[in-house]
Amino acid sequence: QVRLVESGGGLVQAGGSLRLSCAASGRTFSSYAMGWFRQAPGKEREFVLGLSSSGGSTYYADSVKGRFTISRGNAKNSVYLQMNSLKPEDTAVYYCAAGTVGGRTQDAYAYWGQGTQVTVSS
Repeated sequence: QVRLVESGGGLVQAGGSLRLSCAASGRTFSSYAMGWFRQAPGKEREFVLGLSSSGGSTYYADSVKGRFTISRGNAKNSVYLQMNSLKPEDTAVYYCAAGTVGGRTQDAYAYWGQGTQVTVSS
C-alpha cells in the first residue's frame, strides 16, 4: 500500500523558517515526480513546488520563489520542503504528492499525504 506521510509543520513567527518532510513507503519513489501543495482556510488547494523525477527540473509557484526550496533525500523515498522568510499568508495545510507525471497541476499526482499544518503568526 502506497503511503506518504508529512511531518515538520507547526507554529512559527513571520520571517522564520520551517522544514517539512515527506516520507514515502509502499513502493520506490525514486522514479516519481514529487510535489508540495497547500490549502489555506476557505481556499482551494494550490501548487507550491514540484520536482521532476530526474531531479533536473524544479517548478515554483510565484508566491514562494526565492523563499522555498524542494529537495529529495538520499534514499529517494523522501522529499523536503525548506521554507524561509515565512509570511502569515503561507499559513495552510501542506500536502506532499507523488506521481509519474508531475508538474503544477493536482491531477498530475496520483498519491497524496494527509497534510501537515503550518501556521505563521504576524
